Amino acid sequence: MSPRKQFLVFGAVGTLGFIIDSAVLYATAGWLGWYGARALSFVTATTANWHLNRHFTFRSASASKLTGFQRLMRQYFSYLASMGGGALLNYAVYAAVIDMSTHPLAPLMGVAAGSVAGLTVNFFSARYLLHRRSQIQSPPQ
Repeated sequence: MSPRKQFLVFGAVGTLGFIIDSAVLYATAGWLGWYGARALSFVTATTANWHLNRHFTFRSASASKLTGFQRLMRQYFSYLASMGGGALLNYAVYAAVIDMSTHPLAPLMGVAAGSVAGLTVNFFSARYLLHRRSQIQSPPQ
């Protein structure tokens, strides 16, 4: 898959992740507060994104690597670790938005702004650190 198409698919998966992130955030904020709920919602959305990206965005790179549960878990935790830079940026932007805004939708705006901020960092981490084989298999443009 070309890098451009891969980025578009990654963005579409990220949009689904945003919906999951926001739903879990609002469902758990009363119990965990806005900051704790955001940590849980981020991990939940990242797990969903890992699964979807594995099947759709980076299919050729993922398919040959996964033969057992231990390898699957290794890939999952590698994915979480590689998303660390994007996660920190995402959470920092989220926290800044909800700290500076009194708007009732500030948490949702924070998730959106944080997601956009982390998108590029996460794409390049996934493409060039985690799924290097897909880079090799991409046809020249």
